[in-house]
Amino acid sequence: MKVTDHIKEANGKTLFSFEVIPPKKGKNIQDLYNNIDPLMEFNPPFIDVTTSREEYVYIDKGNGLLDKRITRMRPGTVGICASIMHKYNVDAIPHLLCGGFTKEETEYVLVDCHYLGLDNVMALRGDSMKDEAYFKPVKGGNAFASELVEQIAKLNRGLYLHDDVDVEHHSDFCIGVAGYPEKHMEAPSLVTDLKRLKEKVDRGADYVVTQMFFDNSKYFEFVEKAKEMGINVPIIPGIKPIAVKRHLQLLPQVFKIDLPQDLIDAVEDCKDNKAVRQVGIEFAIQQSKELKEAGVPVLHYYSMGKSDNIHAIASAMF
Repeated sequence: MKVTDHIKEANGKTLFSFEVIPPKKGKNIQDLYNNIDPLMEFNPPFIDVTTSREEYVYIDKGNGLLDKRITRMRPGTVGICASIMHKYNVDAIPHLLCGGFTKEETEYVLVDCHYLGLDNVMALRGDSMKDEAYFKPVKGGNAFASELVEQIAKLNRGLYLHDDVDVEHHSDFCIGVAGYPEKHMEAPSLVTDLKRLKEKVDRGADYVVTQMFFDNSKYFEFVEKAKEMGINVPIIPGIKPIAVKRHLQLLPQVFKIDLPQDLIDAVEDCKDNKAVRQVGIEFAIQQSKELKEAGVPVLHYYSMGKSDNIHAIASAMF
């Protein structure tokens, strides 16, 4: 079922969903299931599965030279989605990236998703490579999330990149995209960033999931400004509980977001990361309660491979 249909059928009730990360190569998928299992008691209608772009590794050739190779440390997004749907009977949403994929490769992934009966996809530009100052698409790839959205939307109409296909059963993906309450780090202003979001919606996006934020007022202002700009699709808040002290530096550095001073003070007063994790849970519960009271369609949690804190938050909310 489409995310938008889940929201409609909820009739104003706030739904619970979360995001998981594929295990690294060589790891057992059971570890992923062990983190999903406890969260199923809260009846998530859908689960997101992230995609990681390629990385460079350097192989020692033994003669003092290094051979540069491309690898993916967390493959299997589409396969994991199929497994989650089979095991838990919920909708699974694969993340699709511009970075590291040609348009042809993207089309092959979309065809696989269609064959597997996946009704939803999340279209993202993706991050730049670690050794790149700015994002660079691969040759023949989509440069912006809006272009990726347009490619998916065209496939939904039976339009393939190069082949004249006699389409009997074309895809009908519900397309999700990212939104940034504190603007994307590369956008010169929030207004400019909202214009880019509007472009994604105009090209076919059906719903928005926000980047993590810790100040609900920024989400409410973002939603209001989006509506003023004519963005009328559901905007789902993304929530990540603080888990370790290092998040005070890491999250602002990586995601270019602000943390409320009361949260910073509470984390700095903690003696260890166990106490930090509890602070993060309590803060996220209060944040979630305010959002739920405001009638958000879904509370979407970034689990980052661990589910105990998400379980504690959901227990207080659902």
